[in-house]
Amino acid sequence: MMDVRRMQVLRAVITSGSVTAAAAHLGYTPSAISQQIAALEKEAGIALLERAGRGVRPTAAGLLLTRYTAVISEHLAEAETALADLRAGREGRLTVRYFASVGPTLLAPALARVRREHPAVAIDAGLADPDDALAEVYEGDADLALVVRPPADAPRHGVQVVHLLDDPYRAVLPTGHPLAARRVLDLTDLAGEPWIRSEPPGPCLTPVTDACAAAGFSPDFAATSQEYATAQGFVAAGLGVSLVPRLGLSTRHPGVAVRRVRHPEPFRSIHAVVRSGSLDQPVLRTLLDALRESAGTGRPAKAAGARGTRS
Repeated sequence: MMDVRRMQVLRAVITSGSVTAAAAHLGYTPSAISQQIAALEKEAGIALLERAGRGVRPTAAGLLLTRYTAVISEHLAEAETALADLRAGREGRLTVRYFASVGPTLLAPALARVRREHPAVAIDAGLADPDDALAEVYEGDADLALVVRPPADAPRHGVQVVHLLDDPYRAVLPTGHPLAARRVLDLTDLAGEPWIRSEPPGPCLTPVTDACAAAGFSPDFAATSQEYATAQGFVAAGLGVSLVPRLGLSTRHPGVAVRRVRHPEPFRSIHAVVRSGSLDQPVLRTLLDALRESAGTGRPAKAAGARGTRS
């Protein structure tokens, strides 16, 4: 393969008309220029210059190669400009994967800030299963994933896990329920109630079942929902009570009452996962800063005894 730098030296010799002029322009010695041309002719397998009086002139091969060099040099300049823009956050693409309940409350205002500060950057934000979102970050298909990750889990090598907030669960009751008259409930107050499961098995349901176990009972699930709006609808219809994380209650059903729980208080720990080598990107740094700002209204992280619970 021919060396691009040597091709650019050839172009300088041809456009200036002599080795000496090219050397002066490029800051080399004439001898160094001649050595570069000789090496390029060896790579090309054909003569590129021929003597013409005191100077040189291109052969047909030299003219051909010079035309391609001009195109290559133009593309190199464009690439350098594009890289500079990418480093400065003036262009590029930001790919984010998230789960539903953090979309309106945590992610949306953060992306709005990114859009304001980096208007030329394309944003690809899509819902994804947490396992799929992590895999996309590990494989380089996503820049950032928002996940629920228990504090005891260890991050995989090559990624960085940034804690954003601990999201506490709230008791959701029918508005006419006797316990709705109280502002704070002990978790054991709900032990004898039928329950609505608001989560599929996984990292968001585990804090609920762990907290119930710590309180000495196992919830009796009378109905199952895959998302919080339906769970609230089931509760409002009187089918049972539920625990829903605070971020999942951004849209509240008019037929339910929401109350704090304690002894213990379940919570889920929300993190951003990014590749370690991508943190030097200005756009990604802006997004992380904005996510921390959005999470500022959430409860700060605290050490937990049982996983996902507070006494």
